[in-house]
Amino acid sequence: MSRLIPSEIEPKWQAAWDEAGIFRAKRDPARPKYYVLEMFPYPSGRIHIGHVRNYTMGDVIARYKSSCGFSVLHPMGWDAFGMPAENAAMASGGHPKDWTYSNIADMRGQMKPLGLSIDWSREFATCDLEYYAQQQRMFIDMLEAGLIYRKNAVVNWDPVDMTVLANEQVENGRGWRSGALVERKELTQWFFKISDFSEELLEALDGLDNWPEKVRLMQANWIGKSRGLQFGFETVDAPDGFDRIEVYTTRPDTLMGASFLGISPDHPLARALEAENPDIAAFCAECRRMGTSEEELETAEKKGIDTGLTVRHPLDPSWELPIWIANFILMDYGTGAIFGSAGHDARDLEFARKYGLPVVPTFEPVETPEDFVPADAGGDVYLPPKSEKVRFIKGFAGEEIQTGDEAIAAAISFFEEKGLGTGVTKFRLRDWGLSRQRYWGCPIPVVHCESCGVVPEKRENLPVELPYDEDGKPIDFSVPGNPLDRHPSWRDVPCPACGKPAGRETDTMDTFVDSSWYFARFTAPHAETPTVAEEADYWMNVDQYIGGIEHAILHLLYSRFYARAMHLTGHLPAKCKEPFEALFTQGMVTHSIYRLDDQRIATGVQVIGTESDAELEEYTKTEATRINYLFPEEILEFSDEFGVKKALLRQVLERDGVDPSNSQALSEAWHREFDQRREVKIIPSAKMSKSKKNVVDPVDIVRKYGADTARWFVMSDSPPERDVEWTAAGAEAAFKHLGRVYRMAHDLREAGAPDGGAEDVALEKATHRAIADVTAGIEGFAFNTSIAKLYAFTNTIAKSQASAGAKAQAMRVMAQLLSPMTPHLAEEVWSLLGGAGLVARAAWPEADPAMLVEDTVILPIQINGKRRGEIEVAKEADKATVEALVLAHDAVVRALDGSQPKKLIVVPGRIANVVV
Repeated sequence: MSRLIPSEIEPKWQAAWDEAGIFRAKRDPARPKYYVLEMFPYPSGRIHIGHVRNYTMGDVIARYKSSCGFSVLHPMGWDAFGMPAENAAMASGGHPKDWTYSNIADMRGQMKPLGLSIDWSREFATCDLEYYAQQQRMFIDMLEAGLIYRKNAVVNWDPVDMTVLANEQVENGRGWRSGALVERKELTQWFFKISDFSEELLEALDGLDNWPEKVRLMQANWIGKSRGLQFGFETVDAPDGFDRIEVYTTRPDTLMGASFLGISPDHPLARALEAENPDIAAFCAECRRMGTSEEELETAEKKGIDTGLTVRHPLDPSWELPIWIANFILMDYGTGAIFGSAGHDARDLEFARKYGLPVVPTFEPVETPEDFVPADAGGDVYLPPKSEKVRFIKGFAGEEIQTGDEAIAAAISFFEEKGLGTGVTKFRLRDWGLSRQRYWGCPIPVVHCESCGVVPEKRENLPVELPYDEDGKPIDFSVPGNPLDRHPSWRDVPCPACGKPAGRETDTMDTFVDSSWYFARFTAPHAETPTVAEEADYWMNVDQYIGGIEHAILHLLYSRFYARAMHLTGHLPAKCKEPFEALFTQGMVTHSIYRLDDQRIATGVQVIGTESDAELEEYTKTEATRINYLFPEEILEFSDEFGVKKALLRQVLERDGVDPSNSQALSEAWHREFDQRREVKIIPSAKMSKSKKNVVDPVDIVRKYGADTARWFVMSDSPPERDVEWTAAGAEAAFKHLGRVYRMAHDLREAGAPDGGAEDVALEKATHRAIADVTAGIEGFAFNTSIAKLYAFTNTIAKSQASAGAKAQAMRVMAQLLSPMTPHLAEEVWSLLGGAGLVARAAWPEADPAMLVEDTVILPIQINGKRRGEIEVAKEADKATVEALVLAHDAVVRALDGSQPKKLIVVPGRIANVVV
């Protein structure tokens, strides 16, 4: 059989790997270790081709390092807690646990045919009792170490679902699931003291040399170190207890341009005033229905209400500023109060202009451009970089020229000398709130007792297990709110300290907690402690971490903090405080979107057969988005006679009996359907989205082409940090190439005995060059470059006139080089050509440096500036020899036609140009 049939060879080799236990990670102090990890998936039920790319990248590295003699750990798990499972239970009447484990089984079944070198014996899900039991143990350890505390905090509250929402779950002021107007509500929440580590987390970024610079910058900006001034404004006729309002500013150089004092709706003064003033109470209630994300606050309309109170300017007691409550000021940043400097802050300028407040610039450009218009004359704010020199109009020392940095430092010194304020270094990073009012999460292992307060559960009573049902009856997830609040037999327990009746904490942990230590658990996934010292010391840190850029901030930042917390509580060695030695953020796999526009178009959504406006509106809400987009397998792409991309419904072809290979018939069918307003529109290179149906199911690809084709294509088309577009034509081309490699091996197996020959040495040199180039590509995460070299090596072998024996040896090396990318084909080629054992266990080939030295070079020949041929010359050939060879070339002889060249230019080792 000379045809590649993936459905036959791929299961065969996967079974061979399993039988040999080849991917079982073993702690071996005699060997160097290598820990490669891809960010683990959420079990949504289906993997897509983007998952294939992510896991194939890790698999290439894992297989390569194993061949290089490393003891490799390459595990897989599931980030399994969270709201989607609970929402599915609400929708279907089922249970989050059943939904989650069913999805895990489905996704595991989809992943295994990919031939990934994963140690499945270490698999776990974060919703496994064995996993979250250890998380609860660490919670108690960290609570006792002072790393966790409780406090009141303002949160996004969904009054329908009765749960806290993350900023990302608030859309246009409404809950992402319920659609209810979100409220800002003060609740008692649990927090990690991550802010205590701000300086350390920031400084340590400098040592992460193998992280992308953009990720380090994103983390640094999120931590947000700033130097500023903290001082107070004395109030005038304010309620008792509010003699002074503290502010923190990073721009004290703009203080002389202050036009108002703004406070958060959650500031203690605002809360005191709303108790007495209905207008203020109504305004604050409106503000609390906004989300708390910076993006939403930045883009929302700036609104405020005048309290009627004033404060005195700290540098001029006769200068009074009005106190406004503003919707864009958060209580949990700084002091919850600001002074508005409308000349130098866009947000303050918008607010001041809306409410007729003064706009007073404090500085201007040193050399004023002709088109410069200051903010007080209707222009934009002026806020150059702090390092730029400006002319102060209203500075502390009159008119002078300073940089912003100099002016800020001078202002801080001035306030400190006068005893008016203090220079303060602050961080943007806030403590990590880990409380979630939902069922499907890790229970927080504490008990609330009226006599003893908050009491940690005794370690011998752990784990606190989530109840599957409610006293034998299914939990009703359709009722809004947290089911744990409604579960008395689970909730009501004796106090671990005094034994009196008490109640469990019904909040569960943020799922970021689950994913902030899973990498450490993989080193000893079934231990009765969170980690095992010997295993953690051997396997940690993660040598190569791979995942999406969307996790560049919170997941990585929380993991870095959590590793430190685990070290402080004795669960990780000191070397693990930075758990990821190298980080790679891969691009996405994209695919065209196919949209079918029919007889009616409403708000960009397809509507069919509706008559009234009411029907139109209702249809748009329900069925429209489901039928507007088409799966890739539902259409056929082709190019018309002008080369323009078109798309046709496959059902149209089947209905009309159109031959897909007949371009004229396709074009006619397309125009016929277009005339009836059934054009399939193509939106190219779009991010894969289930709602847009432009997802590619790996199961279908593996069934049609095999796993190796999918792996080869997603590695070959572009650098791994960039997006790659999946196309059927690309997959077909990849499959054809792999089939060619198989046929070459098959034909060599049946070839005669080696004859020897002068070409053998050339092929051997090409083999060593391929080894060097492919190795360099893998080491540098340039997998597409490695694959390009393998394409070239395939052509070299096919064209070579070397003996069968030399070709067979080259193909065995080809199998080794293919093994990380296309492991099944590599095993088959290795086996066909007599390789010993499994190629997955073969040592990685090494290039002989002597074989990489080139004796000849290819010299392009141009005639009148246009390339017309090339010659191969000895690398050390002198100019005269090269000129003679150029003039003897057939193309040059024809061009000269017996005459002499006007000019002959030879750049040794580079190019030859003949002017005729």
